[in-house]
Amino acid sequence: MAKNSSIFFANSLGRLRVSKALLGCALLLSATGCSRFHRHSTDTVYVSARQTYLHDRVAAVSNRVAGVTNGQVLEVLDRNRRFLKVKTDKNQIGWIEERAVIDTKTYAAFQQLSDQHKNDVVTAQASLRDDLYMHLTPGRTAEHFYLIPGNTKVQLLTRASVQRSNSNATAPAPKSVVPATPPNGAKPATEAPAPVAPAPPPMEDWWLVRDGQGRTGWLLSSRLDVDVPDAIGLYAEGQHIVGAWPLAQVTDVDDNGASHTEIEYLMALSAPKAGLPYDFDQLRVFTWNLKRHRYETAFRMRNIRGYLPLHVTQATGNGPASFQFLIANNDKAMADPATGAARPVVPRMLSYQLIQTRVMRTGPDMGPLPNFGGGDDDKNKKDAKKKHK
Repeated sequence: MAKNSSIFFANSLGRLRVSKALLGCALLLSATGCSRFHRHSTDTVYVSARQTYLHDRVAAVSNRVAGVTNGQVLEVLDRNRRFLKVKTDKNQIGWIEERAVIDTKTYAAFQQLSDQHKNDVVTAQASLRDDLYMHLTPGRTAEHFYLIPGNTKVQLLTRASVQRSNSNATAPAPKSVVPATPPNGAKPATEAPAPVAPAPPPMEDWWLVRDGQGRTGWLLSSRLDVDVPDAIGLYAEGQHIVGAWPLAQVTDVDDNGASHTEIEYLMALSAPKAGLPYDFDQLRVFTWNLKRHRYETAFRMRNIRGYLPLHVTQATGNGPASFQFLIANNDKAMADPATGAARPVVPRMLSYQLIQTRVMRTGPDMGPLPNFGGGDDDKNKKDAKKKHK
């Protein structure tokens, strides 16, 4: 009898150990997952594609479950290689390609970018030529998220230049040609040409912009049109218009006795090329001629290396219009390693006032200006005076 009791006790103890082992395995599988099962999560992703569809399965042939659009929030239920099983806010469940969404880390980076630049000075206004994605950093291969519709007005904050993403490959260096040795050991008539240095990589400009909803990101500059009044846009003379800012208002009474309000402007221009180590190289002030009823150039500054933003104060009853801007005192500039935005190594702040139709230099810096191409401040003043003789 005692022997049977010992056997029964041993069997019970063995079953208890097996049960505990099975229970522990179940708990381990539920906590860490198993190679035979997909790991579930409660991650959130955001649709970065313009629009796409959720499918009922990952297969060559599948059915569409629901449509999703740019910016939409999705809850991740499962993962399978490059696909995600997600659920919409309407409880629609389906599979989506991972490349059509961004994760919470990238979304947080876009939010941080907006917070960092929410108080930046607006350089100019521009319109999108077509639909464009906002990028996290300058460059076509950088992470993108918000899709901004064409014709949307955006605020330009900072310009940067980067190497074009499709031009990373370096062209092979040209081979030097060695002429054949003439007979009888005579010296060759000509020497071998020296190797030609490879051309610098093509660059492209990007703008850090902010839209009406406060969303901030980088857009390709060549797809933006700066807002410039047609009346002065005609005076660009083949240069690229960086921006135009109102300075003052004048009242013009025409020959028929009608009264019109005309706006006088400051305009910044640059050469029509990308990758410049400065934002503009020319400034012009357009005032309104009350006798001829047209715009005239009251001031022109050329061959400078100026940097945005321009700080403009419009004329009021208490004072004249004024503007201040930063220039480089030499040809050395430094680029932000993260964005490529250029800044002068030796900066100077210049200040000017518009008094009626004359532009006067003011402020503590009254020294001679650097010459980057043959122009100087004295010639600019002479040009302005000739216009009003």
